[in-house]
Amino acid sequence: MRAGVRQPAGCQLIVMARWPAPGRCKRRLAGCLGPVAAARIQARLTDHTLAVARAGRRRLGFALVLAVDGLAGRAARRWGEALGADHVRLQGTGGLGVRMQRQIQRAFRAGARRVVVIGSDLPQLDGDDLMAAFAALESSAAVLGPARDGGYWLLGLRQPQPALMAGIAWGTPRVLAQTLTAMGRLALEPVLLAPRADLDWAKDLRPWR
Repeated sequence: MRAGVRQPAGCQLIVMARWPAPGRCKRRLAGCLGPVAAARIQARLTDHTLAVARAGRRRLGFALVLAVDGLAGRAARRWGEALGADHVRLQGTGGLGVRMQRQIQRAFRAGARRVVVIGSDLPQLDGDDLMAAFAALESSAAVLGPARDGGYWLLGLRQPQPALMAGIAWGTPRVLAQTLTAMGRLALEPVLLAPRADLDWAKDLRPWR
C-alpha cells in the first residue's frame, strides 16, 4: 500500500496486466510486428492505463490494484509500486476467467462493495469510463463495457458471482454474448457502457497513432 493515498469507501479498481517482456505478451500483435515491438506497445498501453487509473483514483477514491502476470512476487511489487498501484497481487494460474474471478473474490473478501476489472490494452480508456462504471454500480448489480471484437473491456460487480465466468469461450467473438446470457441466468441486469476497441492486431494501431 502506498503511503499518503486516500483509501476508498469499499471500491476497488483491478487492472489485469502482463509484464511486457518480448515473446511473452501481445502474441497476436507480435505475430504481425515482432516480439520486441509488441512488448514496447504493451508497455505503453500499460503506462496509459495506469495513468488513467491514478487520475480516476484522485477523483473517485477507489483502491487501485495491479494484478500481475509474468513476474514473481518481489519483482511484481516493484513494478506495481513504480506504476503507482495501492496493492499488487499475482494473477495466479488458470485461464483468463479463472484469474479474473480469483481477483474479484479477493477484492470482496477484503471488504470491497464495488469492484471494477479492466485490462491494460485500451488506448481509448479515459477517466470518464471509470466514473461511469462506478456510478453504474451505485444502482445496478453489474456493469459491462462491450468491446468491438465481441468481448468486453470492463466488468463491474457489487457482489461475487462465481458462476458468471464458467463456460465462456475466452478469446472468441462470443464472449460478450455468452456473458450476457450468463448474467440473465443469474438475474443480473447490467448497465452497458460505450463500446471500446482493445488492441490485439496491427490494424488496431491505426486510430491510436
